[in-house]
Amino acid sequence: MQHQAFHLAGQLQDDGSHRLVQRVYYEDTDFSGLVYHARYLHFLERGRTDYLRCLGCEQSQLVSVDEEGLVFVVHRMEIDFKSPARMDDVLDVTTRTEKAGGAKMVIQQEIRRGEVLLIQAKVVIAVINRNGRPRRLPETLAEAFLGTPQFKSD
Repeated sequence: MQHQAFHLAGQLQDDGSHRLVQRVYYEDTDFSGLVYHARYLHFLERGRTDYLRCLGCEQSQLVSVDEEGLVFVVHRMEIDFKSPARMDDVLDVTTRTEKAGGAKMVIQQEIRRGEVLLIQAKVVIAVINRNGRPRRLPETLAEAFLGTPQFKSD
């Protein structure tokens, strides 16, 4: 039996997006057998975290990247629920940077089951220091997020 290459943290795609495959488990569902709405936040967070990881950024290390520290926090999130997922579904979580610069980033995310769009989300990320004050996203990190021509900065 041949096995496909498996990447625990997902993979960066040729278009600069990140793809993470997740299975829906019983714990993700409510009494109706559908994925509970708040569980989608978990799938989206995993997508963003592994996107950073694939870009070479470990969030646990960013807080001590320099004397100021660097932390990402969700400032705003817009979610459109298009169609439900069910137990045992295999989901594709796609994450891409729309904007990165200054003290914020805008991330677009989708969750699909095959070709069916289930969730669309727009996430505004604030960049702060370890004391909770806004700070500029370092240029090298902004460049990593804006690594393809389709992305734009502020």
